[in-house]
Amino acid sequence: MMLDLIMKLFGKESSGSKNIAKERLRLVLVHDRVNVSPQFMETLKDDMIKVISNYMEINERDMEVNLTTSKSSVALVANIPVNRMKRGPMAMK
Repeated sequence: MMLDLIMKLFGKESSGSKNIAKERLRLVLVHDRVNVSPQFMETLKDDMIKVISNYMEINERDMEVNLTTSKSSVALVANIPVNRMKRGPMAMK
């Protein structure tokens, strides 16, 4: 998981730095709205990946996790691209 984060931060894609800056800004805005740190959001995302990966093969690179707010509540919204479902004993590890 740490390698993926490092690759995201220092990737060679031309649009990579733009996407990284956009993600950092989004995390700062979420922090301001719901008073959680960007590190908390990354930890939450990493934990979700660990659990979901037990049952599905997912595209971690395109995964998005956001907290949205309304006047009276906060919602966790996750967009997790699924490549395939895992079947059999391996899915239950």
